[in-house]
Amino acid sequence: MGKKRSGGGLTGPQQAAKFLGVSVLAGVVLAGIAIPGAGALGLAAKGTVEGFDEIPANLKTPPLSQRTTILDSEGGLIATVYSRDRQVVPLTAISPYMQKAIVAIEDSRFYEHGAVDLKGILRAVNRNAQEGGAAQGASTLTQQYVKNVFVEEAGDDETKVREAQEKSLGRKIRELKYSIQVEEELGKKKILENYLNITYFGQQAYGIESAAQRYFSKPAKDLTLDESALLAGVVQSPSRFDPVNDAQEAMKRRNVVLQRMADIKDVSQAEADEAKAKPVQLKVVKPKNGCITAVKGAGFFCDYVRNSFLDDAAFGKTREERAKVWNQGGLTVRTTLDPQSQESVNESIKDHVDQDDKVATAVTLVQPGTGRVLAMGQSKPYGFGKNETQINFSVDKKMGGSNFGFPTGSTFKAFVAASAIERGLPPTKMYNAPYDMDYPSPVQTCGDKPWVNTAKDRVENETESEVGPYGMKEAMAKSVNTYFVEMISEIGLCPVTEMTSKLGVIPANGTKLPEVPAIALGTEGMSPLTMANAYATFANRGTYCTPVAIESITDSHGKALTVPKSKCDRAMSERTADTVNTLLLGVVDSGTGQQAGLTDRQSAGKTGTTDSRYNAWFVGYTPNMSGATWVGSGGTKQVSMENITIGGHYYDKVFGGGLPGPIWKQAVSGALSGREAPGFSTVNIPDTPSPAAGGKPNPNPNPNPNKPGKPGKPGNGKPGDGRPGGQQTAAGTGGGSPTDPIGGIDIPPGIIGGTENP
Repeated sequence: MGKKRSGGGLTGPQQAAKFLGVSVLAGVVLAGIAIPGAGALGLAAKGTVEGFDEIPANLKTPPLSQRTTILDSEGGLIATVYSRDRQVVPLTAISPYMQKAIVAIEDSRFYEHGAVDLKGILRAVNRNAQEGGAAQGASTLTQQYVKNVFVEEAGDDETKVREAQEKSLGRKIRELKYSIQVEEELGKKKILENYLNITYFGQQAYGIESAAQRYFSKPAKDLTLDESALLAGVVQSPSRFDPVNDAQEAMKRRNVVLQRMADIKDVSQAEADEAKAKPVQLKVVKPKNGCITAVKGAGFFCDYVRNSFLDDAAFGKTREERAKVWNQGGLTVRTTLDPQSQESVNESIKDHVDQDDKVATAVTLVQPGTGRVLAMGQSKPYGFGKNETQINFSVDKKMGGSNFGFPTGSTFKAFVAASAIERGLPPTKMYNAPYDMDYPSPVQTCGDKPWVNTAKDRVENETESEVGPYGMKEAMAKSVNTYFVEMISEIGLCPVTEMTSKLGVIPANGTKLPEVPAIALGTEGMSPLTMANAYATFANRGTYCTPVAIESITDSHGKALTVPKSKCDRAMSERTADTVNTLLLGVVDSGTGQQAGLTDRQSAGKTGTTDSRYNAWFVGYTPNMSGATWVGSGGTKQVSMENITIGGHYYDKVFGGGLPGPIWKQAVSGALSGREAPGFSTVNIPDTPSPAAGGKPNPNPNPNPNKPGKPGKPGNGKPGDGRPGGQQTAAGTGGGSPTDPIGGIDIPPGIIGGTENP
């Protein structure tokens, strides 16, 4: 009997404890618990009979969060991601030793009592009354399971987790009622199975299967007696009994479990003693979670897959709903990543740009006609260390990319040409294309107010020898700036912005493409994926397909989720696309992109180099693959790529055809090796008279493409893509600032590479 007060009676807590004990023994707990002394014990309203009856009778068990597996297009593992590392397994897949060990140490009378252990409750209540609080719990496995359900439901909400774990009799009472329901509905074996799958075993391992893999690199069904006892002992305090950080403490706890198993005759004393004599022998597998663990250099693609899921309403009405599904896990996501293409991209990047170079490169490959993203890689790996980054240079800001993307230089000229041809401008169209000129003014916009060159901005070509008149074929091959500025001024800005909208060419920061003539020179920041996919439209003879990275998804029960497919729409006529293909074939055959030309199949593309050589591009394609390669500065500090060593090679000047071109060539060559080589549908574009050929058609607009020099021996020659990106004199303010290249548009410093550190 408890200690009496000086006045002769029991204290309030003692009276309540005695009453609760009698009530339990009388079986009242099965219908409701009456605790008149609830106030003295600090119980909430739920501790009264009326409150007990108000507790919902149905415990809603949330599905357990599990790991999600991301696979490539052939079923190979890319990465495993999870909010909680768990693999749910049936009881038959759990070692009998493990089942006995957890019961022995946590609830040895599990198979004898009902939802609650009456003896345990009496013992706990009397102890708590003596100590004036709730020091002892006497929870059964069923009650512990119920508590873990609430912890699981709380997720990462720290307040809810604390509420689910608080040591109060109010929580105990709620657990009691739910435990009764669980016992009636599930039965002992299912409760044990659920408990072993939900409980936390430390080292980021939830559930016995993940714990067995984490500590012993084996499935739960193969756990031995001593291993099972060790894991069963961890549950009480995963940090204190962590065998990785304190093997001695873990072994002491393991031996307590073994002795308890012997005491209740689950194993013989001899078996227990033999197991006790064994040292703790672990074979630890470190937690591997998230895209940082991705293989094949696919960390950024993995991150793109995750962002694609979170951004698509097909997987939930709101981003919060989609995040809940993703974090719940248990998904198997098969993606569009092509292992051969990804390997080729990785090799090409490795051969041309080093991780610790001052600049970075990013390469993205897509499939024309399907929008499937086949490969995605960059020279700064996915990570948190030096010369690593979590910024995906290949995608837009909202998908994890740089703040502003990267100005595309002359690669934008293909869109201007497509717009003009679609409006009926012949590919033989001649413009004077002088070496330098004022931007023509006024230029029609989509609105009523035309663009006017109030600042007297000027544009010029790369060298004074680049003087027209030129036709479109030669102007594209040479990338003549003044030619395309005259073209956009004639057709107006609206056809160009309408065309780029159809091609998905949207600035990486999500803003609207400005209606200024300077866009013809690629002043706006785009992502490589955007450019690769837009050029894929030319390869697909004018039909644009939205990019997709997810092929199929199944949930933890093997049920297929509905996955959005690429949406394809006609952006231009086949004739227009065929004409652009013919023009861009000339770029790699005899123009600025010769170093990117493939040797075993037809290829087309366009080079681009921006002002001060902060960025260099090659965007090219075959009928069955399109890709974009960018080289430049990934952080706030812009690096001018002149007199620079990249990938161990010295370059006096980097331009689109001289470094991005060869990267693209190697990547695409390997990606298409052994695969069909279809040809383009082309049109006949007659050569036009060229002043470079004395008024006669010029068969080779650029006979001496520049090549990288050797260390200590600079290469010679001009950048082969004219003056893409515009000169400083093209700035809208007239001040010549490379960070303000567009008339009337204020651009913050660092726009070209974003504001993040690489």
